[in-house]
Amino acid sequence: MNMAGEMDQFQVLEEKIDKLIELVGTLMREKESLAEKTQIQEERLSDLNGQLENLRGAKDQARQRIVQLLEKIEKVAG
Repeated sequence: MNMAGEMDQFQVLEEKIDKLIELVGTLMREKESLAEKTQIQEERLSDLNGQLENLRGAKDQARQRIVQLLEKIEKVAG
């Protein structure tokens, strides 16, 4: 193979390596972005679970108050 052909092969190889480096960089940025989004969603899920537990507690308290009020009404009416 002549010198010009070898130089062309090196140029092709260099271009492929440059594209590969660019692709790796893009994939790393995408991975970082997805990791951040995942973290945000995990925090949101945790917050929503906390809110759900608070609502369940409030519901139980309301139920207990209703039972107490019904018992008072029974005592007065009965």
